[in-house]
Amino acid sequence: MSDVLSITKAEPLLRVEGLTKYYVVKGRSGFRSRFYVRALEDVSITVRRGETLGVVGESGSGKTTLLRVISLILRPDKGRIILGDRVLFSDGRILEKPKGKIQMVFQDPDSSFNPTMRVKQIVAEPLAPLNLSKAELKERVVSSLESVGLGSEFLEKYPSQLSGGQKQRVSIARALVSNPELILLDEPTSSLDAVVQAQILNLLIRLQRSLNLTYIFVTHNLSVARYISDRLTVFYAGRICEMGGVTDVLSKPLHPYTLTLKQAFPTPNPESRTLLKAQIEGEPVSLISPPAGCRFSPRCPYARDVCQKVEPILREVDHDRLSACHFAEEMLTHSPE
Repeated sequence: MSDVLSITKAEPLLRVEGLTKYYVVKGRSGFRSRFYVRALEDVSITVRRGETLGVVGESGSGKTTLLRVISLILRPDKGRIILGDRVLFSDGRILEKPKGKIQMVFQDPDSSFNPTMRVKQIVAEPLAPLNLSKAELKERVVSSLESVGLGSEFLEKYPSQLSGGQKQRVSIARALVSNPELILLDEPTSSLDAVVQAQILNLLIRLQRSLNLTYIFVTHNLSVARYISDRLTVFYAGRICEMGGVTDVLSKPLHPYTLTLKQAFPTPNPESRTLLKAQIEGEPVSLISPPAGCRFSPRCPYARDVCQKVEPILREVDHDRLSACHFAEEMLTHSPE
């Protein structure tokens, strides 16, 4: 985790304003219907240079869609994406491509690797537009591999010859080779065993400090989020329900969904386990026809009448603490257990 004091003074690197992404639902005949999956709705975040913004939430909450939209792998429907002083997307139009300044590391490396390509070709992919000489290309690739702990002996290997940890190191090397400003990490350690997971997390922290990198790190593991993140964003049903410093959010949640996630996450201490008594009841809401009011209200044990009628806005409740709960101030003074 980066130095918090220096990060709070750092300039914003990424600003996302009102980002929205809908998926069209196809009918039985395959034609477009009038129904939409509201994968992201009115999402606004700011990521400071040199920090790690953690993103947590259940499957289907919009975490991966957020990364794919920011990288412009997917075209947003509304909103603005600003990287540094460059507007990448606004008013429904892509105004400028990131050009290697935003890179992504995927959860499953095999899904983003061509199995017929060697490691040297995989890592070099982002450099294709630069028209470098063979000598320059090899130098950049070898340097990138060495930065993640892999030597030149890996250049001629195929993905099938690599372990899971080595594949993820190759993915990170590919992301680094274009000297990006922002790296988007989509659960990059979830498929690895505990020892390799720790190695990859420590590698990412070391690279961030030495290269002044900025991360958005998606994970479902709150322990991983606490370890690597500076600030935390909690997603539910395509919207942000809470945001703040990672220690503050996990020690004093200001939204019932965050509190339930925290209570439901298993701990290594048998005497403090709360997994069985803090499960989130019910199923996630439909993103085609979400309920009126708060989207978490059908599953919230603390919901009141207003929660089912009025949609709460994401607002600042305390210093650098944002929550989309009508009763966040009550949770600030006393979190229900």
